[in-house]
Amino acid sequence: MKQLKVGIVGVGRMGQRHCRVFSNLRKAELVGVSDSNPVTGHKVSQDYEVPYYEHIDDLLNEVDVVCLASPTRSHYEQAMLCLDRGIHVLIEKPIAETISQAESLAAKVETSGSVVQVGHIERFNPAYIELKHIIEEFQPVAIDLHRLSPYQGSNLDIDVVCDLMIHHTNLVLDITGKEPEKLNASGLSAFSGTIDHAVAQLYYKDGPLLTMTASRITENKVRLINITCREAYLVCDLLNKTISKYRCTFGQYVNSNQRGIKYHQESIVERINVPIFEPLFLQAQHFIDCVIDQTAPMVTARDGYLALRLAVMIRDQVLESMINMDRRSKPRYEMNPQAAPGSPQKA
Repeated sequence: MKQLKVGIVGVGRMGQRHCRVFSNLRKAELVGVSDSNPVTGHKVSQDYEVPYYEHIDDLLNEVDVVCLASPTRSHYEQAMLCLDRGIHVLIEKPIAETISQAESLAAKVETSGSVVQVGHIERFNPAYIELKHIIEEFQPVAIDLHRLSPYQGSNLDIDVVCDLMIHHTNLVLDITGKEPEKLNASGLSAFSGTIDHAVAQLYYKDGPLLTMTASRITENKVRLINITCREAYLVCDLLNKTISKYRCTFGQYVNSNQRGIKYHQESIVERINVPIFEPLFLQAQHFIDCVIDQTAPMVTARDGYLALRLAVMIRDQVLESMINMDRRSKPRYEMNPQAAPGSPQKA
């Protein structure tokens, strides 16, 4: 069985997770790492007993595929370098720093012959996969997505919309299969000088009503998708990988010991069985299989571009009227994506 030679670019917290996963895939062989920080790079290379390459060019000479877990600002240049060398790429989200970069990269992929997958990890969450199967039976009328995290440990290089809510934008585009007609978004800065908490509502002519909340100022880590359907209410916990389906029975009036008439109604709760698999493992395995079979990945570069474009529209509207509760610093912004034509209108 042929093993694909894999290199990891960027071995911070996320990159080290990719090292662990790829080093345990049967069809892949981790052959090297690269990082702008030599201390971190050498340490990880020793942990996995592979060479450390100071320059990405040297790593590309040794690999078939690359996983880019480097800072977002590096994605475009590094991905283009890989494509020019005919190397297949798994890019951590967001796909690029700007919309124009993402669109250019997606166009390049479509003519390159290389497999490029964007790391929207929740698409490989077993709970989400099972949820997609369940909602095929129902008609969703409202969808609420919540992605909340503590401030410590968050990615502070970018705001909460392009760090956390972008997971949502990819999921809702996958669920609905279309872009919203209008959107309304608001948010606030609490610690970082950028957006730390954001709420967005998306409107579709024929539904569903869709609300997304992303925050990095909560003490509790939450990853929830709540779906109200005509036939049932679904609660999907992406963090704990559980799904509950609530359905009501017909209510009835009862006469209880001359104390008057009471109304009684019961709900039926189904706990859906969700397979226990690590999403990052499923993502990496899917990517390697796509490279070997030369098939399109589940999350293409075009999907990554559309998810970023929607996230940027939300972010830009939040910035128009953002509440600044951070008294220690003025609002700043690292990413500066360009607005894309044909985007949904603001509400």
